[in-house]
Amino acid sequence: MTENATSTAIRTPSRWVTRFAPQVAPRGTILDLACGGGRNGRHFLASGHAVTFLDKDIKALPDLEENPLAEIVCADLETGAPFPLQDRQFDGVVVTNYLWRDILSDICGAVAPGGLLIYETFGTGNEAYGRPRNPDFLLKPGELLETVGTAFDVLGYDHGLRRAPSPAVVQRIAAVKR
Repeated sequence: MTENATSTAIRTPSRWVTRFAPQVAPRGTILDLACGGGRNGRHFLASGHAVTFLDKDIKALPDLEENPLAEIVCADLETGAPFPLQDRQFDGVVVTNYLWRDILSDICGAVAPGGLLIYETFGTGNEAYGRPRNPDFLLKPGELLETVGTAFDVLGYDHGLRRAPSPAVVQRIAAVKR
């Protein structure tokens, strides 16, 4: 694969995210948590949303520094320190390929009433396909449903084998906060 093709693949947003993105209020605020290169947040930026990109490594985001709709927050979510956006809520919160159970309630708290949580990461069973294999980083069946509980209305939920872009067991949810 060429460098340009690799760059394009890395920037392609998750299909789960693009499927539910239209459910976020037009021009609503977005939190792309553990954003990496920001592929999902960039999808929302292109639609006119203000996006907060949060990650412990923000080296892949310099092109967004001058974008008036982009806010970049450098924070390590795994230190035990208080959640860095404790008092803020967003119309959409997006998390992909990341799990730190200690902040699941903070993630749900960052969703404004009427806002959308879009979460997609690896689940139990992924051990057969690659990393992560550690159960600390694999969602148990139904864990995201349990996490959102009765505070959210579920639009979509899935736990199973994903074949593309590579085989993996994933769990995903899209849910609107009541």
